[in-house]
Amino acid sequence: MPYETTCSTLEETMRDRLGRECLFVPSCRLGLYVALRHWCAPGGRVLMSPVNDDVIFFVVLAAGLRPVQAPLDPRDGSLDPAAVPEALWPDLAAVLTTNLYGNPDPAPALRTKCDELGIPLIEDAAHAIGSEVGGRAVGTFGDASVFSLSKHTAAKAGGFLAVADPGLREALAKTRDELLEPPRRTAELAYWVRPYAEAAVRGARLAPAAWAVLRMLGLQERDDIRMALRPDELRRAAQAAPDLAAFHSWVRVDMHDYRTGAGRLRLARIGRRLGRLDAVLDAHRAGTERLLATEWGRPGPGPAQPLFRVPLLVEDRDAARAALAEARITVGYLYDPPLDDYAGDAFTDPSPAPEAARWFARHALPVDPLKAELAVRVLQESGARPARGGPGGV
Repeated sequence: MPYETTCSTLEETMRDRLGRECLFVPSCRLGLYVALRHWCAPGGRVLMSPVNDDVIFFVVLAAGLRPVQAPLDPRDGSLDPAAVPEALWPDLAAVLTTNLYGNPDPAPALRTKCDELGIPLIEDAAHAIGSEVGGRAVGTFGDASVFSLSKHTAAKAGGFLAVADPGLREALAKTRDELLEPPRRTAELAYWVRPYAEAAVRGARLAPAAWAVLRMLGLQERDDIRMALRPDELRRAAQAAPDLAAFHSWVRVDMHDYRTGAGRLRLARIGRRLGRLDAVLDAHRAGTERLLATEWGRPGPGPAQPLFRVPLLVEDRDAARAALAEARITVGYLYDPPLDDYAGDAFTDPSPAPEAARWFARHALPVDPLKAELAVRVLQESGARPARGGPGGV
């Protein structure tokens, strides 16, 4: 049975939500690669956030593109187009948003700028499946947008590539199918074992054995916040780009089956999780409101978004992270240092105004809004202090 036939119900559900043509993909990272290959010629320069998962950085490189790190708003880590030098815009081939933790990037302004330049806007909405900006859903401004079902739905697999032009579906599906690997029994086993292994990590006295299981399954590979860059190998891979296979050892990290077709049981689980999304978003919104009301929160304009993680700004982020870990609240999705400091100018154009990103990355503590009450109590008892004195008087 063709891959897209087995995913049609999932695509219909997301199409109804967004009002856009949606193509199911095994992962957000594969969907992004498909979009970049379609809209950007090799050698182009892509404006992106320096506070982002390094996997996304390697996906951009795998597509044969040069990342250009953008200035950020230090309050929430969103792109700051007003701080981008005017001379930089004409050299860009595309803009890639991040919508970090669900905080929307200024998509309306970026859409206008991209239209003026005649370049595509691509939205990474992995963290922002329920967020809105300008009265519209994140993911409805770009020529293309990518969503992850590993985040709010906790399906641990799957995603969507949504496009403004439904006439592109056939071409994009063809590219996706050429990159897909067939479902594997070992991949399905890893998928089913993962929730239990992760639950064991959170359980009493089982952490060492559980982490060993996750590493064995290829689901936990980073010893630090950033993965090892391996610059010599990366230079050799860059010579082969665009080529996803050449970057496989970087792009696969923490998700070895990112390009593997889903089996029937996996698709069924994803469908069940997606069907509960609205209730999950309501819970995330309530937890977000609670966390943003604390002394560490920075509420944005308008109503609270159903953030995937709430970036509290604390003076000593690492100490606060350790305090939460003692209470069995894991703080992940940390992106420190920023990508230009991590990779250097051999692999990316540095931000023209890097201090805001450095400050945000150093102080942001991304807290799960579903654990808001316990997290607030732990932080209060630990004496965590709000971060002050950032760029622009934050």
